[in-house]
Amino acid sequence: MATTKPTNLIKDLPNRKITVTREFDAPPSDVWRAWTQSELLDLWWAPRPYRAETKSLDFRDGGFWLYAMVSPEGNKSWCKVDFTAIDPIKSFHTTDYFCDENGNRNEDVPLMKWKIRFHATSTGTSVDVEISFDQEADLKWIIEMGFEAGFTAALSNLDQYIESQFKLRKQLKTDKRARVSTYLNFPGNTEEAFNFYKSAFQSDFSGPGIQRFGDIPPQEGQPPVADNVKKMILHIELPITGDHVLMGTDAPAEMGFTVIPGNNMHINLEPETREEALRIFNALSEGGKISMPLQDMFWGAYFGSFTDKYGINWMVNQQ
Repeated sequence: MATTKPTNLIKDLPNRKITVTREFDAPPSDVWRAWTQSELLDLWWAPRPYRAETKSLDFRDGGFWLYAMVSPEGNKSWCKVDFTAIDPIKSFHTTDYFCDENGNRNEDVPLMKWKIRFHATSTGTSVDVEISFDQEADLKWIIEMGFEAGFTAALSNLDQYIESQFKLRKQLKTDKRARVSTYLNFPGNTEEAFNFYKSAFQSDFSGPGIQRFGDIPPQEGQPPVADNVKKMILHIELPITGDHVLMGTDAPAEMGFTVIPGNNMHINLEPETREEALRIFNALSEGGKISMPLQDMFWGAYFGSFTDKYGINWMVNQQ
């Protein structure tokens, strides 16, 4: 997927610094998450064909991120990021250096000091990065190592991640307000059922209408969607009465699902924050059975599902 967003990178040798500016089509809170959570950093930080692999991340003042850049052959180059100042959703400062797998610094390689700032724009978020060095020679060494191409490629990875992960979300939910809906699962006839509900309630499908399994962006490491599943419904939303929303999906047997009365309906909660999502998930699932732990999903949500101890099915879907 080609990106049209430019990376503006300036090398300032006399002042021993590099500045980088890049815009992303997502709100600051989402871009902030992508820069500060290990499971998301691992998806985009390394320029392909390398990948990032987090060993430990403790995102707080005085905390650190210890990770490896892993080559296609499996060789690991270790790096450590010490967090020195954090202003949530606005900026954070770090000291970065190469190290061994235990975080012990390699003194032969230059140390870098980063300042990363996040600014809301009319279309998303601008990220401004300033990287400073102790000596001009250190900056030259990093440039010669291919920093410009590597970091530009990594930012393009993030751009692609945001493009695919948040596409459905931007189309279907345009604000952060919490809401509750009912989520229905069908064995392959979701479209028939929702056209019936649409006629009964005399309303129209939300956003772009029907989203099909064939619309899923390709996911690295995942098998392609079977041809007979591509036309099935991935997600659909229908406003009914009292501002309530019916949502639905096909749960095909080809993907390992078995739909029976009792597991085909969930109460879907959409909290305003990840913290509230985690609190509700932990509280309601206590003593119950978790079917999917809370995790970041391809449509841009922090999602999990469970059956509570009274047999009621729940989804927590923080967007």
